[in-house]
Amino acid sequence: MKNIFATRPVPAAADIEKGAVRAVIDAVLPCVDNGRFPVKCVVGERVRVRAHCFTDGHDVLRVQLCWRAHEQADFREVPMKPLGNDVWEAAFSPPSLGRYVYTCVAWVDSFDSWHHELTRRVDPADVRIAAQIGALEIAAAAARAEGTDRVELQRWATELDAMAADPGCDIGSLKALALDEEYAALVRRHPDRRHEARYPIELPLAVDRERARFSTWYELFPRSTSPQPGVHGTFKDVEARLPAIAAMGFDVLYFPPIHPIGRVQRKGPNNALASGPEDVGSPWAIGAAEGGHKSILPALGTPEDFRRLLARAAEHGLEIALDIAFQCAPDHPYVKEHPDWFRWRPDGSVQYAENPPKKYQDIYPFNFECKEWRELWAELKSVIDHWIGEGVRIFRVDNPHTKAFPFWEWAIGEVKREHPDTIFLAEAFTRPKVMHRLAKLGFSQSYTYFTWRNTKQELQEYFTELSSAPGIDYFRPNAWPNTPDILHEQLQTGEPAVFMARLVLAATLAANYGIYGPAYELREHLPRGPGSEEYLDSEKYQLRHWNHDDPASLAPFIARVNRIRRENPALQRDRSLRFLHIDNDRLLAYAKESPDGLNVIVTVVNLDPHEPQSGWLGLEPGSVGVPSSRAFQMHDLLSGQRFTWQGDWHYVRLDPRSVPAHIFVVRRRHGDERDFDYFL
Repeated sequence: MKNIFATRPVPAAADIEKGAVRAVIDAVLPCVDNGRFPVKCVVGERVRVRAHCFTDGHDVLRVQLCWRAHEQADFREVPMKPLGNDVWEAAFSPPSLGRYVYTCVAWVDSFDSWHHELTRRVDPADVRIAAQIGALEIAAAAARAEGTDRVELQRWATELDAMAADPGCDIGSLKALALDEEYAALVRRHPDRRHEARYPIELPLAVDRERARFSTWYELFPRSTSPQPGVHGTFKDVEARLPAIAAMGFDVLYFPPIHPIGRVQRKGPNNALASGPEDVGSPWAIGAAEGGHKSILPALGTPEDFRRLLARAAEHGLEIALDIAFQCAPDHPYVKEHPDWFRWRPDGSVQYAENPPKKYQDIYPFNFECKEWRELWAELKSVIDHWIGEGVRIFRVDNPHTKAFPFWEWAIGEVKREHPDTIFLAEAFTRPKVMHRLAKLGFSQSYTYFTWRNTKQELQEYFTELSSAPGIDYFRPNAWPNTPDILHEQLQTGEPAVFMARLVLAATLAANYGIYGPAYELREHLPRGPGSEEYLDSEKYQLRHWNHDDPASLAPFIARVNRIRRENPALQRDRSLRFLHIDNDRLLAYAKESPDGLNVIVTVVNLDPHEPQSGWLGLEPGSVGVPSSRAFQMHDLLSGQRFTWQGDWHYVRLDPRSVPAHIFVVRRRHGDERDFDYFL
């Protein structure tokens, strides 16, 4: 048999040099697709990094987390601490918006290995020899040091070597000198890193502003804001609604497309294929003689009116988000000026857009495979640039999964390089892997399947997935109980308890959530037909007039929930979500806590809109920072009620005829039974 080992070539000099590298870095986490895509965080957030590092034998390892801004040359380093089982951890907080990279280095520390070994030596001869070896290590560190450190280390090495050579020295004194921690700290400042291992990938990190992680969206159609029925609304009419929207606690006001609407194949009420001269059409059928994606529908106002609206919204703590819908009405100027951007059929027509089972006869899709795709990409990006120039920094992107993925990666990357404060929300109700790919490509937030997750098991499974690695490192869910496209069958009963429960679930399970209003607070619930998720008389196709003075409006309840979100840091993140055991399948219970553990929120929701439900909820006091022997108070921030809990099991009862949920903040007892304080 041939000796296969005899055929191996002698290692090259470079390979032999690497043979002295004994540290192994097996993995660095978090990591998205082996570093192909960035992990996401916000400015100032602590990014916890773990590395799997080890070496042969029992020598001591040193591991450093290295991070830098993308445009910087030098890394900053943070010592990593061992957690056990060869896992090391450290954290850093990126101070500003933009792109960063991080990696890890590790090396066998000969000094600390010697230091650790000496602590175990007791035989005098062994201690003397070990001390002499240590003197050599210290002298080598002195050679790497400068200034005072060098002088001090040289003195220590000389003194230690001389004492070890004295046969009459006291072994205890010798060992004490060798293990002196102040001197040891000097050596550790000048480690021998000639044989360090460096993780081969510099992992990317995208740092956004706070609103990418925590935001509260309100969607409305500006054209339906007129105080007079049947009259087209304007940007000035929207201004009049700003105080009420801000009072409900929203911080993002999102508009469907505000551009000219095509007249060719314009849709009529309830998505009718035929329209009359007074029909306003769908805002998503973009483009007409008045202009396209960079123009404003004249009936809404002028560019100056829009800029004024942006300024007035900011005064109320609101930020305007615009819809980016890359598609065209048949009479969009692009169709005539750039016919090659569309896919023409043999009969001279263009196949209209479809998102099965929905059909959009009034919309032409772009052909991302056309020969002029570079020009198409540049023009579409210029649309985003245009609205950024007008002062917009948040975009909800319509159906991004029906456009080329490479385009989004390029366009979002370029936009965020120039404007790192920009936020993109992906409106993609599509297959899970496609949704995750869009998040990886650069979308700051993503729509979810929340609308169709209604049972206890569905909600627990789905939000456990959303709050767990690896998705939590790059996918930020934005939960919507309704949209102009989606009226789920649960909401079609119109029962207040359903609307209230779904709002609480969205607002407390996800740090980002939104509603389509005023349809939500006024409990709009009639479907276009049996089995349909379309609204009857949908605002997508006609003007609507809303009675904001309706005494049954849920606006006060929504305002209370949103205030709870703003005042409790635990609800402003997704990572800490954990579901709690409760012995009733109609009750859902879960907890969130702030990164410092000082703010703990426990939410319980009755999923039955008709009957009161009760059960025993498992919550160990230690899990919320309370000693097991102590009582603690649960303050329901929705009702104002206060309950004293003690032990591991707690009785809960919710009547949907009043409020179908508890949002508890945990308080703990200090001294007197009547005295409770926030953890904060």
